[in-house]
Amino acid sequence: MEGEGEALFTPDGGGFLPGELARGPWSPEALHGGPVAALAVRAAECCEPDGGLQLVRLTLELLRPVPLSHLSVGARLVRPGRRVQLVDVTIEAGGVAVALARGLRMRVAPPPGAQAAAAPPTDEPRPLPPERGVVVDPLRADYRAFHNGAVEIRFVDGQFDVPGPATAWFRLRYPVVPGEEPSPWQRAAAAADFGNGISAQFPFGSAMFINPDLTVELARPPEGPWVGLEARTRFGSPGIGWAESALWDATGRIGRSTQTLLVE
Repeated sequence: MEGEGEALFTPDGGGFLPGELARGPWSPEALHGGPVAALAVRAAECCEPDGGLQLVRLTLELLRPVPLSHLSVGARLVRPGRRVQLVDVTIEAGGVAVALARGLRMRVAPPPGAQAAAAPPTDEPRPLPPERGVVVDPLRADYRAFHNGAVEIRFVDGQFDVPGPATAWFRLRYPVVPGEEPSPWQRAAAAADFGNGISAQFPFGSAMFINPDLTVELARPPEGPWVGLEARTRFGSPGIGWAESALWDATGRIGRSTQTLLVE
């Protein structure tokens, strides 16, 4: 990965200190949701015991802007089991919870003597591969941040400055924490928070469309460094929106992500 010794977060006194590459597009003092989601995934993956179960869903609640300051991260197993487990993650800044997450882990292999149901074939059209994508200049490049420095983005349909649905591929360029290769789930969570950004229905600068939550569901972890998003934003009641993304890797569809949007 790029950047010798640089990462989204640095271990700091039993917690983590965000770096400038974790910052978001709305303020240089607040983090992008992608790094926060990846940090929550890491905590859920490290929470023992997992008994060989696989993380299949993470729901992240962004309670308030996550600051560029020391973060305490805790995880606990709240629903143990051999087939299904739930892990709760709390991220605090200054003793105040700024984000909560719940991870769902499920058994992968059937028990001895049982037979797994075969997955039905799918004819869902695949997006163009990242090799066919176009690198575009990121918005809000006036300070170094996650969206313009920590990920490589290649659009295969749509672009940042054109409102409407879009499809893009994302590659994490830096580790979540130093010396650790990001897990496939961490890569997926970091990319999934871009859904509302690439499919924005308003030009940047004319409105804010902040997501106070993010849900990622994966039938399987992505293979390889690239995670693709086919994203679309929709609106309901005044001031309320919803972004949904189909998630892909180089071999096929892997899941989906959703974000509720506060539109101002």
